Amino acid sequence: MKHVIALDVGGTGMKAALVAADGTLLHEARRATGRERGAEAVVETIQDFAAELLDLGRQRFGATASAAGVAVPGIVDAENGIAVYAANLGWRDVPMRELLGRRLGGIPVALGHDVRTGGLAEGRIGAGRGADRFLFVPLGTGIAGAIGIAGRIEAGAHGYAGEIGHIVVRPGGPACGCGQRGCLETLASASAVSRAWAAASGDPEADAADCAKAVESGDARAREVWLAAIGALADGLVTAITLLDPRTLIIGGGLAEAGETLFTPLRTAVEERVTFQRLPHIVPAALGDTAGCLGAGLLAWDLLATEVPA
Repeated sequence: MKHVIALDVGGTGMKAALVAADGTLLHEARRATGRERGAEAVVETIQDFAAELLDLGRQRFGATASAAGVAVPGIVDAENGIAVYAANLGWRDVPMRELLGRRLGGIPVALGHDVRTGGLAEGRIGAGRGADRFLFVPLGTGIAGAIGIAGRIEAGAHGYAGEIGHIVVRPGGPACGCGQRGCLETLASASAVSRAWAAASGDPEADAADCAKAVESGDARAREVWLAAIGALADGLVTAITLLDPRTLIIGGGLAEAGETLFTPLRTAVEERVTFQRLPHIVPAALGDTAGCLGAGLLAWDLLATEVPA
């Protein structure tokens, strides 16, 4: 059976799969990233994991994987196959495509940015299926975005497109790691809500999920924290809607797990802020934490589809 290798590399864990041409997951596996061992060890672990999947595919399906796709965090030069920089993994300028290709016996390898790769999967086979224009926004430790246009993801001229988390929505607000103040992700990410609720509740261990539960139980302090985050998020999303005019707006990540506790007030807040803009469908992501892995598989199949026979 023809299949490809898919790898989604995160700060703490890696997800991997063998993926059939129709997107079926033929095999799934997970492994710790082990970033505490250093960047070189992480790169070696990625190669080892991919090589194990290559061997497993041969044994189980009687064929070598046709290609591999890998999604990594940070700054990615997908065109040249280089993992440029990832703060949480400590690497710089890793020639990932070359290293993996060599380790996997010369099969073609596609490299992608983790959020854009997850967005590719959500757009083609998840919540954005059938939408010609969509924006995928996962609300996690930070906030990123993936701009979907006609079945592909727009990376921008320099690979930085979609960084909605660094739109300044509250000038002079909290300091952001990017050097600005008041960026969207400092106010509306899952980690931002966790910080705000820990301070408001007096419980240093409280997180965004606890805040959502407190909102559902009618806690006034939690509601204040929650609605402040949603207001900032709506401001950022309306800026994106104004610029991109998406048909579908897909919200994922940890905060989206709150369901309608998030989506009902968010839809209202966005609607209150638009004037001439057309409201997109605002929907939860459908693929959960498998999106990056599925997207890596799509990258691999796309690579095969565009290869020119020798």
